[in-house]
Amino acid sequence: MVDAGMMNVATDLTVAEMLTSPAVWLSFLTLALLEVVLGIDNIIFLSIITGKLPKKQQPLARKIGLALALLMRIVLLSMVAWIATLTNPVLHVGEHAVSWRDMIMLGGGLFLLYKGTGEIHHTMEGGEEDHSTVKSAAFFWIIVQIAILDLVFSLDSVITAVGMSDHLPVMIAAVVFAIGVMLFAAEPVSKFVHDHPTIKMLALSFILLVGMVLIADGLHLHIPKGYLYFAIAFSLGVESLNLIAAKKRAARKG
Repeated sequence: MVDAGMMNVATDLTVAEMLTSPAVWLSFLTLALLEVVLGIDNIIFLSIITGKLPKKQQPLARKIGLALALLMRIVLLSMVAWIATLTNPVLHVGEHAVSWRDMIMLGGGLFLLYKGTGEIHHTMEGGEEDHSTVKSAAFFWIIVQIAILDLVFSLDSVITAVGMSDHLPVMIAAVVFAIGVMLFAAEPVSKFVHDHPTIKMLALSFILLVGMVLIADGLHLHIPKGYLYFAIAFSLGVESLNLIAAKKRAARKG
């Protein structure tokens, strides 16, 4: 939950003072690392959803998605006072207060569950899309889906940024750095996911997991993000060992 008190973005330091302040640099490095970690789910979603497009269109779709993510984060950061109001209750369901942020998180979580379940069903059925038949309308719809999830991920990212720093330039710099890392990682991550069916299934399970966490967040059931990312890291570690073992077995047979 975002406290309005922490939305007071400091403007009392000059650029030179911020560049020479160890506290500001520490804030930037910590926030940049957190933003990169928070971007993991964004990259996973991008790699899955753009995989439906022809290979020539996939890099463009990922770049547009990340550009939208950067734009939304910067716009939201410039509206920190408005972000604070998103946590104010707008209606009550019984004794449960519901804010705009809650509704955004619930909607995003349900959307991820819908997309993840659909993709798992499609994969289990063994259906492979004929990418040559995908038209511009499908490209536009995929960009719309990316924009919807970018809004949810950006809100989570901005709330984290505002809670970690008092300086708007530091927040924007950290977000730009994180998006740059995601842009660099998007292509190899997407290729790796689609080249390894078990990794793709694992990525789809992550989408379901993130969806459940967003729904829990919207219902005020706080699940520490550390648990989520530990589960993802542990699963990836186990699957990496499986892939290494499989390569060694293939090498011995060859």
